[in-house]
Amino acid sequence: MIRVGVIGTGAMGVNHIRIYHEMDDVELVGISDIDEERVKALASQYDSKPFTDYKQMLDEGLDAVSIVVPTKLHKQVTLDVLAAGTNVLVEKPIADTPENADVMIRAAEDAGKLLMVGHIERFNPAVMKLKEILDSGLLGKIVSMSTRRVGPYNPRIRDVGVILDIGVHDIDIISYLYGRPVNQVYAVAGADIHPFEDHASIHLRFNHELSGLVETNWLTPHKVRTLTVVGVDGVAYLDYIKQTVELHDKQWVRTAKVETGEPLKNELEHFIGCVANGGTPKTTGEDGKHALEVCMSAIRSYKEEQMIKI
Repeated sequence: MIRVGVIGTGAMGVNHIRIYHEMDDVELVGISDIDEERVKALASQYDSKPFTDYKQMLDEGLDAVSIVVPTKLHKQVTLDVLAAGTNVLVEKPIADTPENADVMIRAAEDAGKLLMVGHIERFNPAVMKLKEILDSGLLGKIVSMSTRRVGPYNPRIRDVGVILDIGVHDIDIISYLYGRPVNQVYAVAGADIHPFEDHASIHLRFNHELSGLVETNWLTPHKVRTLTVVGVDGVAYLDYIKQTVELHDKQWVRTAKVETGEPLKNELEHFIGCVANGGTPKTTGEDGKHALEVCMSAIRSYKEEQMIKI
């Protein structure tokens, strides 16, 4: 039985709590949040112990912890959890700066514990199927990928702009599908309804002939989450929300068979499996750091109006 705790009870934190509670071979030992009334209510609902101080929860002999707190708190909370000898899943982005991400990565290595970053779209069944298709060579050589992640603004997002909040998903996914890191980024962005940028077009370069384009905003009144992959032998169209993958070539339009499911459940099951069996997470601290570096470079790019090398 893997003993688990969750730190942070915002919208995403509650989903972590719910899924851990439903999982076999997992005991949801504790829930921590500074909101005493909320954490007590959730602990009662999910048959767990409430803590307003997460350090007290770490004394419960936990095997794993989900950290679902504001990004600026990720480093310190992660260091405290690792110091307690506990494996960590920290929500994206890994940290507020690449330097802090480095500190977290080194701490995990020194502690001999897992540090997994919650890049949930890697566990979207449609993305998992598309990765299989691309790796099989069905579309031939891949030359470009483009995404649209747009929708209305959520007022709870105050500490970061659209690039770090939702653009980071597609930056990570494009790099994951190519199987290589971004080496240059150029972005055009602006802020019209938010203190930070609320719309951005981000061009990613992987070498002299592979590219990615991320369009993201908080201005579109309806949610769109799509990805297009262009290969020399065909094109793939993915819908993150519908969890569909459609393939087009010169002769056929085909729909891939996707076993739909909840991405976060897939992610947490993978994390628990790694904790139980000593596996390597699909989304490592280094993966999280790279996605963060690209996001920070995109922000710098639009502010300085120039291409940034990673």
